[in-house]
Amino acid sequence: MSNLIIPKHIAIIMDGNGRWAKRRGLPRNAGHKAGINAIEKTIEGALNISVKYLTFFAFSTENWKRSQDEIDGIFDLIRLYLKNNPNKFQNLGVQIKHIGEISPFPDDLKHQLLKTEKETEKNNKIVITFALNYGGHDEIVRAVNKIIKSGKKEIQYFDIQQNLDTNFLPEPDLIIRTSGEERLSNFMMLQIAYSELYFPKVYWPDFDGKKLLKAIKIYSKRERRFGGITQ
Repeated sequence: MSNLIIPKHIAIIMDGNGRWAKRRGLPRNAGHKAGINAIEKTIEGALNISVKYLTFFAFSTENWKRSQDEIDGIFDLIRLYLKNNPNKFQNLGVQIKHIGEISPFPDDLKHQLLKTEKETEKNNKIVITFALNYGGHDEIVRAVNKIIKSGKKEIQYFDIQQNLDTNFLPEPDLIIRTSGEERLSNFMMLQIAYSELYFPKVYWPDFDGKKLLKAIKIYSKRERRFGGITQ
């Protein structure tokens, strides 16, 4: 543990819920339900080693292509997770945030999310961010349109950064995508330019604090050069 380098911000693409369920002869939503347990275990693991920012890719702009039954099931799980854990968030010092365009979501879900964000805004042990109706391309377009509406004639990269959904977050040090798939699926396309990438073969419902620690141990052995050269 003495040589462990703790990433300040870890972002996770939670992949494999459907395949986890299929292997067990269960409906896809059973995999998403098990995935909520994995989120809780991962947050506990992150708190144990003082990770400050943890972001979960929960619903992408492309996920609207899924069946309505699956979409409704995901929304129900998010709704219940937020509604059932207010005391836990307070006791653990968890601050809840979101990125993405949530205007198409059901009104009660939007209300619950914003209510939870307000209730946890002073918590400072860890910031848990859920990417909801989020896509990197969509985020960039929305950011540029904000800048255009502000009247700026010449745009710098800093202007784009400040208008991204993630403007309250440091750029991720480590990106984890479970299930063994080695792609980023339109996730934080600008923010991850120098992030370390890790692709464990485990399906998301089987991820937990121990597997998070394994990922951090692998991360700790890497040399981050940010475009520089090794001395």
